[in-house]
This record gives sequence, C-alpha cells and structure tokens, in this order.
Amino acid sequence: MGARWKLGRQFGWLWAAYAVSAFGTWLAFDAFPMIAIMVLHAGAAQVSLLAAAGLAVGAAVAVPLGPWMEFRRKRPVMITMDVVRFAALMTVPVLFLLGRLTFVQLVVVSVVVSAADIAFTAASGAYLKALVPREDLLVANARFESTSWTATMLGPQIGGAAIGLFGPVMAVAANAVSFLLSAAGIRAIGGTEPRPERAGPPPRLRAGGLLEGWRCILTHPALRPLFFNQVLVGGLIMATAPLLAVLMLGSLGFAPWQYAMAFTLPCAGGLIGSRLAPRLAARFGRHRVMLISGALRACWLPGLAFVRPGTAGLVLVMAVELGLICCMGVFTPLYATYRLDRTPADRVARTLSAWSVSSKATIAILTALWGLLAAVTGPRIAIATAGVLSLATPLLLPRHEHDAPRPAPPRAGIGGEPHLMRSLHDPSERTS
Repeated sequence: MGARWKLGRQFGWLWAAYAVSAFGTWLAFDAFPMIAIMVLHAGAAQVSLLAAAGLAVGAAVAVPLGPWMEFRRKRPVMITMDVVRFAALMTVPVLFLLGRLTFVQLVVVSVVVSAADIAFTAASGAYLKALVPREDLLVANARFESTSWTATMLGPQIGGAAIGLFGPVMAVAANAVSFLLSAAGIRAIGGTEPRPERAGPPPRLRAGGLLEGWRCILTHPALRPLFFNQVLVGGLIMATAPLLAVLMLGSLGFAPWQYAMAFTLPCAGGLIGSRLAPRLAARFGRHRVMLISGALRACWLPGLAFVRPGTAGLVLVMAVELGLICCMGVFTPLYATYRLDRTPADRVARTLSAWSVSSKATIAILTALWGLLAAVTGPRIAIATAGVLSLATPLLLPRHEHDAPRPAPPRAGIGGEPHLMRSLHDPSERTS
C-alpha cells in the first residue's frame, strides 16, 4: 500500500484497475477451450484453431490501432477497450442462454478480445509514462509485475473451482465483469489528461504510418536487440507449453492436478522476483541486473526436456519453472522500464502496439512450428530443441545502456500536478 500512495492516488486507481482485470482473465484462463469441448463438442483441430486465431488474427486486426491512438488521449482509449472486451465476452453467456452459441462466435470473440488487449496494453504503457515520473517507473512496473504473478498463481485455482461449480460460461461472464470494473477504476483516476502534442497535421493511416512502430524499434540501437530477444524468448517458452502438457499428461502419466500444481506454485517466484527487482537495480545498476536476469532466464528451458515420471519428475518441473519465473519476475519490470524510457514520447503507443503484435504473432507461428516438429520427432526432442535455441537469446540483449536523452523541463502532468513528462525525440535512444 505504501508504494501505491507514494506513486499517487491516480496510480493507485490504475493499479487497482489492472489487478481486477488480471484476476478476471486468469479466473477464466481455460474457459474458451472448455466451452468449445464441453458445450460445442469441438475436436482437437478446432480447439487449436480457436487458440491460434485469437493470437494471429487479433494481432493483425490490432495493427492500425497503434497509429490511431498515438495522438489521442490514452485514458478514453483504455476505457473504450475495456468496454469492448466486456461487450464481446458477454455475448458468450447471452447466446449460450439463448441456445445460439456457435464455434464461429467463440472465434470472433477471441479475435476481438485479443485486438483490444493489444490496444489497451499500448495505451496503458503510454499513459503510465505520462502519469508516473521517470524515476518511479521501475517501482510502478514492479507493482504491475507482482500483481500479474499473484493473479497467475491464484486465478486458475479459484477459476478451476468456479468452473467446476458453475461451468465455464459463468467464468467468461465473470471475466467480462472484471473489464467493466477496470473501466470504472480507470475513469475514477480523474484529472485532466493533456492531449498528446504532435508536429504537423494528423497522420493518415497509410502503409508507412502503420509501420512506424516497427521502424522505431528496428532503427533504435537499444530497442532492436531487446525486441528480438523478448519476442524469441517468449515465443520459445510458449511454444513448449502444449508439448509439455502432452508429455506430462500423456506418456508420463501425471494427473491433471499434478500438472496444474507444477505451474501454479512456481508463480510465487515471479512475485519474489518482481519485489526484488527495484532493490537489485538500486544496488547493482538497472542495466547490469537486466542483462544478468535476462541471461539467466534463458538457461532454464532445456531442463524441461529431462522430465521423468513420478515425484522426481514433478519436482524437476517445479524447480525449473520456479527458476525461470523468478528470473522473469526480475527481468520484466526492468525491461519494461528500459523500453518506456527509451521510446520517443510521440511514438510510445505505436511502438508498444507493434511490439505486442509481433510478440503474439511470433508465439502463434512458433507454437505451430513446434507442433509440427513434435509430430515428427516427439515432444521431448522438440522441447529440447527450443531449450537449446533459448541459450543463444542472451546474445541479443543490448550490451550498452544507451542512455535516454535528458528530460525536458517539468510540465503539467495528468490532473494538473507537475511532474517530469519525458519527451524523447531522438530515435537513436530508446521498454513493456
């Protein structure tokens, strides 16, 4: 609570809004596949299509949203995206009650929610940069990270019990309500958000404008390596998740509760890591801690290829996941702050949108490729291949700090309270 009030009442409302939507999301984590299987009697191919479409098509739909929101006030955009997600998700229980729910409807809702997720993430990153002074960005990002891992640890457990009692459709309804509560929390922030400044007339949504976020990333000496590192590490980790499920729940004979425990309990490592990140950075330096935690994060994935049946195998998976998630807990708020700090103020929304689109598309592509690889070689060899490739990803981390330009003089911040609004106009200097 102390950190919340140190960062101000407005940040407190933003943090609360994020917490309620994060718990809602994890509460309904497996609801869509369960509805497809239990209600619509979908097969494995349809369930895979549902997961892939939400990522890939949603990412494609979100591409023009970055340029669209760049020079708009971010708080109304965030509220709108929350309302869109609420409305889309609520169609599922409504149509279910009417007996009109279809598989196509699930796919459409998945795409809409995925695109709104990307837009909300980009807008909230830009809003956070304007709301919180530069020196407090790491503390703010660490609070979001710790909340995320707490939701990851507790949400599926509570959600699983709720789904068992009330069914997956009610879990989707609860998730929808969480976005409505998030919108209310963001609205309660209050104050007056200044309209983002721009030079020249409003940009048109041409092909060049749509690619501006990627141009900013790929031409920046610090953002470019960090971008490739992050999307590859995230893609490789997520690509192994369904393969490990097949391995553990199939040939190794683990019970579903053991599989769930192997991934939920280690999430405590993310909470520990995110709480340690500001302290480690203050003692050893932000850039050094980011490099070390980023390198250590890549060392754990190969261990999953050695899982065996029985208690020893379960302990191995939990130990590997604990180490991986703890390193992620330290790395993520540092990387998020580093990226925000070095992104030009007039390109934050486009850059974060392009980053999120690329990350989701990479996960979709690598998940499909590793599925094909597992079909040919078996899941264990496919997991090992991903682990070996992950060992090379630390080479992509930015070796030099690439300090951001000096901040502009203080100006009126959101709500009229003065704080440092960084204006980073140099594209050669350049966070989640």
